[in-house]
Amino acid sequence: MFHPENPVAATGETPMSVSDTPRTARLRARAEAARLPLAAVMARALARASERRTLLAVCPNSDAVVRAALRAAREADAPLFLAATLNQVDRDGGYTGWTPAALAAFVRAESARLGLDAPVILGLDHGGPWKKDAHRTEGLDYERTFAEVTRTLEACLDAGYGLLHLDATTDPRHPRGVPVTVMAERTTALMRHAEAYRRQKGLPPPAYETGTEETGGGPEAERRFAAFLDALAGALDAAALPRPTFVVGDVGVALDAARFDAARARRMATRARAFGALLKGHYTDAVEDLVAYPLAGVGGANVGPGLAAVEYAALMDLVALERRLGHDAGFAETLRRAVIASGRWKKWLRADETGRPFDALAPERQAWLVETGSRYVWTHPDVAEARRRLYRNVRPLRDADAFVVWRIEEAVLRYVHAFHLAGFTDRLVEVFEAP
Repeated sequence: MFHPENPVAATGETPMSVSDTPRTARLRARAEAARLPLAAVMARALARASERRTLLAVCPNSDAVVRAALRAAREADAPLFLAATLNQVDRDGGYTGWTPAALAAFVRAESARLGLDAPVILGLDHGGPWKKDAHRTEGLDYERTFAEVTRTLEACLDAGYGLLHLDATTDPRHPRGVPVTVMAERTTALMRHAEAYRRQKGLPPPAYETGTEETGGGPEAERRFAAFLDALAGALDAAALPRPTFVVGDVGVALDAARFDAARARRMATRARAFGALLKGHYTDAVEDLVAYPLAGVGGANVGPGLAAVEYAALMDLVALERRLGHDAGFAETLRRAVIASGRWKKWLRADETGRPFDALAPERQAWLVETGSRYVWTHPDVAEARRRLYRNVRPLRDADAFVVWRIEEAVLRYVHAFHLAGFTDRLVEVFEAP
């Protein structure tokens, strides 16, 4: 893992959760009194407060992103979710090198170093069958991928995760979409396992997230969303399991597109509230009109690859500065080679690009694929070493690590302010301590 002169980088395996600061402890006490997860308390506060807000979840795709997100939370006095995918953080370390316990240790140490007094909730993103690239490339059947996911759920609960996204939207045998009844059954099975495990271990209840999440579905996405919630309600009620805090729906956006459909989002948010949850949007990265999210009643939004793109852009600015100083660490070329060799760029190919070698793609597509694929290889030994050389080369004019983190922090603050989260920690306490 790349930790440039960072004294608090923790990579140990001892399970630990993020320690509570004074206000977070007060909020958690309220949650325990109400027998609710802290994330559910925050969601209820959105409903009780008169202001419209959207909770922000940042994908921890690098230690620079995590440090920047925590700094932004401190700067704005805002709560923060960190939502890690199976590819990013898992029992095998993921592409970040973090296990769930190691991520929790890192966040706790960095939060303490910063003096952050705002809730930070660790979450699992896309925890479900075949949602990890390796599960598909290794050809795992349903039973094996289900077993892998449940072991990760256990590791997340042990590490103190407060939000688990149970994602049953993928099945290689259903390329046109998993039937909603099957999705509801598998979501229920995952939740049943998580609840049994945490009760057995005496762990506090997490909040849950689920949904349909397909992108580009148009009106059909709304129909599937409603049908899934109906099927899930019956399955969860029959199993005496809690309703999720968030449900993910297709609000029109995609990783490389900003087509937020505010009218659809309002309808889906209303449907989610009737189910007892908040609507959450994924792939928020490219959206320009972020204020439209709280205006439409969207309760949560995830940001991930877009922050990796900010990190990439900041590093390319350092490469340009390095060249002006007469040096070349070879960082850009090393990064490009590592992205191509990883093969992960293939998952983002368009239909007319499938099967073509990387160098045969249009130059602008190659550039985008290197940018979005950079997050997969930040910890590659060659990339990490080239980055250290780059940082040394620009040292006469710039603190490179501080510059990169600052650029990412600015990007995170853009979401924080657009989602009306600045100062929300105090507001959370006010709402739940009001008579």
